[in-house]
Amino acid sequence: MEGTAGDSPGAPVPGALRGHRAYARRWVFLLVLSLLSCSNATLWLSFAPVADTIAQHFLLSTEQINWLSLVYFVVSIPSGVVAIWVLDSVGLRWAIVLGAWLNFAGSVLRALPCMVVGIQDPFAFLMGGQSLCALAQPLIIFSPAKLAALWFPEHQRATANMIGTMSNPLGVLAANVLSPALVKKEDDIALMMGIYIIPAGLACLLASMCLWESVPPTPPSAGAACSTSETFLDGLKLLARNKAYVILAVCFGGGVGIFSSFSALLEQVLCVNGYSDEFAGLCGALFIVFGVLGALVLGLYVDRTKRFTEAVKVGFCLASVVCVAFALVSQLRGQTIALAAICSLLGFFGFSVAPIAMELVVECTFPVGEAAAAGLVFVMGQAQGALIMVLLTALAVRRAEPSFSTCREGQDPLDWKVPMLLMAGLSTVFSCCLVLSFHTPYRRLQAEARAGRSIQDQCPEADRAPLLADRP
Repeated sequence: MEGTAGDSPGAPVPGALRGHRAYARRWVFLLVLSLLSCSNATLWLSFAPVADTIAQHFLLSTEQINWLSLVYFVVSIPSGVVAIWVLDSVGLRWAIVLGAWLNFAGSVLRALPCMVVGIQDPFAFLMGGQSLCALAQPLIIFSPAKLAALWFPEHQRATANMIGTMSNPLGVLAANVLSPALVKKEDDIALMMGIYIIPAGLACLLASMCLWESVPPTPPSAGAACSTSETFLDGLKLLARNKAYVILAVCFGGGVGIFSSFSALLEQVLCVNGYSDEFAGLCGALFIVFGVLGALVLGLYVDRTKRFTEAVKVGFCLASVVCVAFALVSQLRGQTIALAAICSLLGFFGFSVAPIAMELVVECTFPVGEAAAAGLVFVMGQAQGALIMVLLTALAVRRAEPSFSTCREGQDPLDWKVPMLLMAGLSTVFSCCLVLSFHTPYRRLQAEARAGRSIQDQCPEADRAPLLADRP
């Protein structure tokens, strides 16, 4: 783990802190992870934008269609704990390779009812494929924080985490755009299934062929040199005793659950009031596009200023305000411009804080392993997402189908007024708790600052050399 670049012979630089380097192949690692994350999210939400057509083609109920999305929440809760252990104990490379194969196998399995004639129970194959993809999800979405910490220097970590994390909502964007565009009638479902196999297969091939090691030969920073210094069980105990982490996990996890439920239920909420599948897909696309733009701006800002806490709190509060607006406007007819603007702002303020929150998680829990710290937040988010989605769908009461409804045969017209108000209320509660209760020092930055002072104290001025150099 030690390097020697930049050291003159006999320079008294501590071995553990000597010659930190950033390797150019870190970008290949990030590219593969980003493609895999995008594919996994696309498979998760591919059915939701065309839920009515899927229900009609496979003779499924609305509840069964919802379970094709909900299974991601349920499966990832127990598998998330296993994924944390795999990432921190087995290694980043093998975790991503395993996730890539599970994702590819799931994409093929769920397409079999469209490829093989005579299958009696297509829902079993659809659910089985979604379950395999759900098993892959924790291995994939827990990885960006660990990849950023192990492979990227201090001034690039938030940006790298942003790229890896925001690849997941880009997959949601692809599903919202592609599914309605591809599925104009029932016969088009097979085409949609086949197209979604392609990126899953490509990500699997690249992960198997291009990822050579879990950690670089020489760490890029002092924080990377100390990464995962706690054992798995000891790390979990430290997390449970860390008040700031518990508050962040509950509040941000609740936000993850709310946004996941929003993405999965968007088409069903809008079709009752006369909005088309294409418009619902557009709203979902704007939600993601502006989220990615916001994350890019915020990631670059935080990399320069290190204002993690302020960025997360402000973004969370503004997202809650917009969530209230969506709860009210989504129940009105003919508000296409207002809804499009609201979904754009919801993504810009809400999704943009996700990668920054993951960096904040690592900062407040260092030296606990990144996978454990970030992973448990997402497990909490998935658990809360499952509860929120079940609660929202349970509160949506059946209504007589209005003449302006665009919900197709097989999809029950439901009254979403109470569920949407509840979603807005939960978002407000979580943001208030985060603003009022969350305070933390930046432990990793403090450790790196101490390490830098140690080098300055022990190295003569003439022997100090750049500690970062891109290497292939």
